[in-house]
Amino acid sequence: MRVAIIGASGNIGSFIRDEALARGHQVTAIIRHPEKITVRNPLLTVVKADILKDKVDELVKGHDAVISAYNPGWSNPDIYNEQIKGAKAIISGVKRSGIKRLLVVGGAGSLEVAPGVQLIDTMSLPEQVKGGVLATRETLYMLKKEDELEWTFLSPPLTIAPGERTGRYRVGKDQLLKNKDGESKISTQDYAVAMLDELEHPQHIRERFTVAY
Repeated sequence: MRVAIIGASGNIGSFIRDEALARGHQVTAIIRHPEKITVRNPLLTVVKADILKDKVDELVKGHDAVISAYNPGWSNPDIYNEQIKGAKAIISGVKRSGIKRLLVVGGAGSLEVAPGVQLIDTMSLPEQVKGGVLATRETLYMLKKEDELEWTFLSPPLTIAPGERTGRYRVGKDQLLKNKDGESKISTQDYAVAMLDELEHPQHIRERFTVAY
């Protein structure tokens, strides 16, 4: 497939990019700072762009799918507003481009830990981090109103960090997944595997799902 990845140099987006390339997809990496990508691959095209300023529809047109790993940066003092603005730009831009398939890197904060209780309700977070978590949840709420796009929102578990690529994971929907020891975690590599598995074999059209060990 021809896949446009927004935020393809970030903490999660870079692993999704590399997993897509390893599977033989043609990848267009849409990023603000091209110098962050040092990978050289004939299947990779790097495009410098800012989705808050440039036209998303023109950036992604002609691709089979778009994967958004957009994040304005956890140190951004206006992270909530910029992330909301970015999500709106991506959703509307993908629609204008004529592409149906949009996969979004989600957050764990909106996962339920008890009936009617989300993970974010149980956590004490710095205001700036909380802003990013709330904006990611708002993106999910935006997508849930979408009936034109074939969207998927993939929430990680509580802990996601670089580690081993095992190719194995468990799948859930709206509840936080934990293992028998009470841990909720996955490697960034296996999160990327799950994202590409969903791209290649869609199982969660217009749904949120989550993965963990």
